[in-house]
Amino acid sequence: MKPATLAAALILTTTQMNSQTPTELQVTRGPGGRVLTNTAVWSPDGQWIVYDTRSDAAGEKFDGSRIEMVNVRSGEVRVLYESRNGAHCGVVTFHPKQPRVVFILGPENPTPDWQYNAYHRQGVIVDTAKPGVAINLDARDIVPPFTPGALRGGSHVHVWNPAGEQVSFTYEDHVLAQSGLNQRNIAVSVPGRPVVVPKTHPRNHDGSHFTVLVTRTTANPKPGSDEIKKAFEEGWVGQRALAFQGHVVTEKGETVSEVFIADLPDDLTQPGCEARIAQRRLTFTSSRKFPGIQGPRHWLRSSPDGTRIAFLMKDDAGVAQLWTVSPTGGPAMQLTHNPWPVASAFTWSPDDKHIAHVMDNSVCVADAATGVTTRLTPRSDDAGAPRPEACVFSPDGTKIAFVRRLPSPDAPANQICVVNLK
Repeated sequence: MKPATLAAALILTTTQMNSQTPTELQVTRGPGGRVLTNTAVWSPDGQWIVYDTRSDAAGEKFDGSRIEMVNVRSGEVRVLYESRNGAHCGVVTFHPKQPRVVFILGPENPTPDWQYNAYHRQGVIVDTAKPGVAINLDARDIVPPFTPGALRGGSHVHVWNPAGEQVSFTYEDHVLAQSGLNQRNIAVSVPGRPVVVPKTHPRNHDGSHFTVLVTRTTANPKPGSDEIKKAFEEGWVGQRALAFQGHVVTEKGETVSEVFIADLPDDLTQPGCEARIAQRRLTFTSSRKFPGIQGPRHWLRSSPDGTRIAFLMKDDAGVAQLWTVSPTGGPAMQLTHNPWPVASAFTWSPDDKHIAHVMDNSVCVADAATGVTTRLTPRSDDAGAPRPEACVFSPDGTKIAFVRRLPSPDAPANQICVVNLK
């Protein structure tokens, strides 16, 4: 059987799952921007979905002013935070066990020399029972000699580890950026050791967590080596490791993304802990027809049992498929063999059995053992297709949250939708 024919055979044309037909529910209504983060958008009890209110469909304009959550059953909307003094907020995720959210907050009272950008933002935490009260996650100190546990720039896409003990995020450095040497890295914030910084600069601020960079980058990686010039799009592997994409330079001088992992020590607050972080490369794809991680923007995601890291890469026909690799190393394994590319970020079901994603204008799940892919929603037209930014399983695995752009009284608007699997 030819690969394309095999792929077509693997696509189930019914919408049957667990002997029931999945149902789609539109949860939000009315005008306004709504953007889901790529993971952790569900409250721990599975009753609420949290989102931000950036105006454009893709959320590329960081202009949102509110963090909101909507009740999946009743449609009730609660405002958790509203930014002030010219700041904007967005990219929000839930704590896995507690009713708290973490998100990006841009600078208040922006000035010509301190506008919102990758190294002028921070993470803040809000308890859903105390709307409007934001606690700084990461401290900032941009004046030498610098403060241990504080950053010198900005953080982005904050996600708690499965136990809810530590927060990972991507990081860019304001101080290095002034000399043109900035590289994106991954950092982790640890609770229990608040950081107080001297107020020697108006943009310095304290933080509730102690923060450490956990990746190593270099401005000019040696071609063909494991050195990287950018670390990004990370995901937790268990409680003490982070998988991430790293930009390497091939022997031909081309930049491609590969899968890396950072094994973290138990205590990141101890001096010299950075030397005990083991950064390892897991994929080597430069000889492939389509080398490197490819497809829509996505974050690496580990199976809940920690045995496989999923990512997207093109097959030899140029179609973006789901692949996995073991965190201990070994060859990358192609999971799906579909005629249509994976068209979104993705998440694993809590039982390790399925991966939710968008494909061919439908929400789909891929069987994590066989790659057999099931459509959960009928194929829609392009205008109303599920958005590529998120496709997120609920904590109990019975629902998947995503976004469609649907008609509203004034103009099409992003709406939060849910597929009920049971």
